[in-house]
Amino acid sequence: MVAFQRDLARFEKLNAQVLGVSPDSLKTHEDFARDNAIRFPLIADEKGTLSKLYPGGRVTYLIDREGTVRFIANGVPDTKALLKELKKLEK
Repeated sequence: MVAFQRDLARFEKLNAQVLGVSPDSLKTHEDFARDNAIRFPLIADEKGTLSKLYPGGRVTYLIDREGTVRFIANGVPDTKALLKELKKLEK
């Protein structure tokens, strides 16, 4: 998530909304955001509702405005690849 914060302006220029989701508590998210200067929303999915829809652990999903998953990246996100995919969606 820190990588996303570092490149947040680049994502925003492409009209992308960055969200972080994990099963951690709201308090844990608040601490993480404060400690890492995270400025995008973090969602505490303590009941696993989103995890059921988007499984896989540490995964990045690129979802278009209609809710269609357009890109999936496992593990640590590759910002350049995500930006490239976002540019494709602009067309």
